[in-house]
Amino acid sequence: MLIVIDSNVLFSALIKDSTTRRLILEYTGFFLFPEFIFEEMEKHKDELLQKSKMSEEDFNQLLELLLTKVLIVPNLSLEKHYDKAFELVKDIDQDDLLFFACTLHYPESVIWSDDAKLKKQSKIKIINTYEMMGLL
Repeated sequence: MLIVIDSNVLFSALIKDSTTRRLILEYTGFFLFPEFIFEEMEKHKDELLQKSKMSEEDFNQLLELLLTKVLIVPNLSLEKHYDKAFELVKDIDQDDLLFFACTLHYPESVIWSDDAKLKKQSKIKIINTYEMMGLL
């Protein structure tokens, strides 16, 4: 099974030494993440640094470590799935379109997200952190 992680899961792992961070680091496989992570990271970096209470150097080292567990999926490869992904998220949260497109690109994948409203649709399987713990 392939697992697409959403931004909030990655951000949670960056902010706090938590179960989420441990799960990412101990997982023996790789996670999938749309390329736009770098845009999101830049947009929220100051907030993440403040919440993490880490130095920028420590933060960057942790980010680098976490990203060794992630395969970045190019945005271009996801474009063909945008319309179908939009239909799935349009009434839920359009900010999650790229995660759904990534999952459609890899049909055997699921999304790891703690956003319960994503489970309102039934096309893509969503697992939360508790369910992720059961996979290890």
